[in-house]
Amino acid sequence: MADSNRGVAYIEPGKVEVQDIGYPELRLQDGPGVHPGNVDREAQHGVILRVVSTNICGSDQHMVRGRTTAPTNLVLGHEITGEVIEAGRDVEFIKEGDLCSVPFNIACGRCRMCKLGHTGVCLNTNPDRPGSAYGYVDMGGWVGGQARYVMIPYADWNLLKFPDKEQAMEKILDLTMLSDIFPTGYHGCITAGVSTGKTVYIAGAGPVGLAAAVSAQLLGASVVIVGDLIEERLAQARSFGCETVDVSKGDPKEQVTELLGEPWVDCAVDAVGFEARGHGEDAQVEKPATVLNSLMDMAGPASALGIPGLYVTGDPGAADEAAQQGSLSIRIGLGWSKSQTFVTGQCPVMRYHHALMKAILHDRVQIAKAVNATVIDLEDAPQGYQDFDQGAARKFVLDPHGDLKKRGITGVAA
Repeated sequence: MADSNRGVAYIEPGKVEVQDIGYPELRLQDGPGVHPGNVDREAQHGVILRVVSTNICGSDQHMVRGRTTAPTNLVLGHEITGEVIEAGRDVEFIKEGDLCSVPFNIACGRCRMCKLGHTGVCLNTNPDRPGSAYGYVDMGGWVGGQARYVMIPYADWNLLKFPDKEQAMEKILDLTMLSDIFPTGYHGCITAGVSTGKTVYIAGAGPVGLAAAVSAQLLGASVVIVGDLIEERLAQARSFGCETVDVSKGDPKEQVTELLGEPWVDCAVDAVGFEARGHGEDAQVEKPATVLNSLMDMAGPASALGIPGLYVTGDPGAADEAAQQGSLSIRIGLGWSKSQTFVTGQCPVMRYHHALMKAILHDRVQIAKAVNATVIDLEDAPQGYQDFDQGAARKFVLDPHGDLKKRGITGVAA
């Protein structure tokens, strides 16, 4: 054992704590949230990572708010970057010492879905249903990476090795976003049809929404408009050239019309998900179908909606019985009448992360600056969760071993 292990665990609604956890092995051990069919699953195809950076995600917040069936002591964290310190017997190409980004999707690389590039719905890593992720409820029980050490299965397939370790550490705040939010935001834009000259509306100015806005600019959009309720987050979007609308002031479609001179956008992205709130006077009232319905109304004919925002099959904290089962009052007739396309589901990170890595390494994009990356100690994770839950316009990056702090990396605003 190289060292003791510490990780961020969900305790109860509104509470996480950093606790001693087991040192990872090359097998999936029993523990909170682990599917019985995965207990003692061998992973000689896997590696042990010494975590260099790991991020707090809005998807984690859904669990911490008590909006899922996450069990007590579930170790959180699916946005992981780390150094390989042990490789299993069957790992051929990844070596000890490699610095790698970990896609949040856990994919086997062998099943029909993986071979088609749909790594977000791998058929072999979660006995319950297609799709798996680290540290997430009902996703197979793979231990999360908001920790000092973590096991990564199917390493040759899953890991994205950075070509130059020292260069990667210099750009670690950007590269840490490759595990989830940058590919997820990019996927939202790609599936919404964003390309040169298009006008784009992005619902939500949290980290994924901001990542989508940067992605839209990278893809050549002529105008990128971001909508949110929180002025601090809207200001962050404006800091890198986005137009913004405050949806607490009314229907965003009216504000978009004022900005563009026409009543629709070419492309729309939902970066909010199932905890959406209303607009105008209903801005503080949870109305989970609001964003989807407003995007159908705002997006033009024959347009597409990219929906990387999380929607769930079970939401115990929902206001009504239908929403508790994941059923929302969506105006599907409106979308049908306009011949709109909807694309939902987890981002297949591996489809995009290599190209986005190159964009970062060759200075084509500054994703850390756009999402206001802020480094905190692993032990300070509970405060980071609280601040994020209050709407802080920051992307919190945990530094489990102090590697970033040693280099003087504290955040983009430092």
